[in-house]
Amino acid sequence: MEEYFHRQIKLWGEETQKSLQSKKIAIIGAGGLGSSLSFALGATGIGEIHIVDFDEVSLHNIHRQITFTTEDEGKNKARLNAQMIEKRCPYTKAVAHECNFQEWSKKGIEVDLIIDATDNLMTRDEIDKYAKKVNTPWLYGSVEAFNGQVCFFEKASFGDFFKVKPRTPAGIAAPIVMHIASLQANLALRYLAGLSVKKDFVYYLYFNDEGELNLQKFSISM
Repeated sequence: MEEYFHRQIKLWGEETQKSLQSKKIAIIGAGGLGSSLSFALGATGIGEIHIVDFDEVSLHNIHRQITFTTEDEGKNKARLNAQMIEKRCPYTKAVAHECNFQEWSKKGIEVDLIIDATDNLMTRDEIDKYAKKVNTPWLYGSVEAFNGQVCFFEKASFGDFFKVKPRTPAGIAAPIVMHIASLQANLALRYLAGLSVKKDFVYYLYFNDEGELNLQKFSISM
């Protein structure tokens, strides 16, 4: 274990690394953001990762969903991500839940952090209400075209700051998906390792017409 996590141990010491083994998280959605999050967090030493998704891999998904290949078409996304995590890291238990968020929430599974990797506002609102009910923080992430948003929700309510309504997603560039998932993963890992994290604070990242990366940020604290 010390050799596997050598570079992380150099970053924060053996005790912090060992503490990650007692942590549990849930990733809601196993597509674009979900597969990138599974890849980024699955080999960090988190003890248990629950991955929730009822959907199957389709050909049009694969360009932005890094876990999958064309041979995976028709297979469940959550199950494939769980298999990938356990192949890469023998110190993490990955549990696939082939269901939607509402069904998962009824299972009563306690986790330290919920990470949103969905693609619709309605489910994110459900995640927020559930997280408040069970007193668990959650990480919001969304992507579209060449931009994305991330927020670590603790006290602020999602529905107070985002208009919750059905909408059809626009096109998505694959690299921005990994970019947003990377920011989510970094905030998640910092929180689980006991490091400081800016909470109830939205990060909006976008590439302008000249390809420059821009960042805007603002507080949504009540």
